[in-house]
Amino acid sequence: MTQAMKWSRGLYLVTPDWDDTERLLRVSEQALQGGAAVLQYRHKTAGAQQAVEQAGALLALCRRYHVPLIVNDNVVLCMTIGADGVHVGGTDAAVGEVRAALGDDKIVGASCYGSPALAQQSAEAGASYLAFGGFYPSQVKQYEVSTQPELIAQIKRSIALPVVVIGGMTLANAAPLVAMGADMVAVISSVYNAPDPQAAAEKFAALF
Repeated sequence: MTQAMKWSRGLYLVTPDWDDTERLLRVSEQALQGGAAVLQYRHKTAGAQQAVEQAGALLALCRRYHVPLIVNDNVVLCMTIGADGVHVGGTDAAVGEVRAALGDDKIVGASCYGSPALAQQSAEAGASYLAFGGFYPSQVKQYEVSTQPELIAQIKRSIALPVVVIGGMTLANAAPLVAMGADMVAVISSVYNAPDPQAAAEKFAALF
């Protein structure tokens, strides 16, 4: 990963569970053209070979746009294809273990839900950014919608890491969270299912 990759502010794009790799690449490229700052490969039902093929193709695409590719919860896949980092959730491998496995040069993201204590632990363990949510109901993931917007300012005051907000993000409901200090907005459906993914990505990027 080069220093030219300014990944820590803007649209944080997360892939849907699409088996159609051609479609996945086409829509992802449209979003990258629209200004997505980060792409996370997340496909919870993909087999090992499919995951390597899709993530590898996305990595090549991301390289062309100077955007980092982060793999969701799969250190082996990250290391196999040479991706830029891994995102871990609360039931995945510990942040410290992932950091030790990947070294200092990779991005390690941590889901902190609505917990300042988990955020502090993740930061101390070597996280590169902290993700919070869900703030709103999601079309894709099932989770408790309990994270309060006021948490963003609290975290920004206490921890010097980028903050990602996630969960049912639309342009309308993401804007106040950005105003409160969120550094990145994680989006799946509002871009991938948009009639014009490039235009949708441009509008999210414009929030920053």
